[in-house]
Amino acid sequence: MSKQAIAKATYVAGAGLSFILSVYLWFTGSKEQGLYVGLWVPSILSFGTLMLGGRHE
Repeated sequence: MSKQAIAKATYVAGAGLSFILSVYLWFTGSKEQGLYVGLWVPSILSFGTLMLGGRHE
């Protein structure tokens, strides 16, 4: 597995965990915290795109 594939998987896993945490917080009554954590998902994916965008094999 290449370093780029590992990096992509890490960013996607981080965004996925953030989404799961957001849904958990929302349904356990912490709606404001759930919304806040939910905003991390596009931020993590955008950061990953920025970091991996200039790299080509």
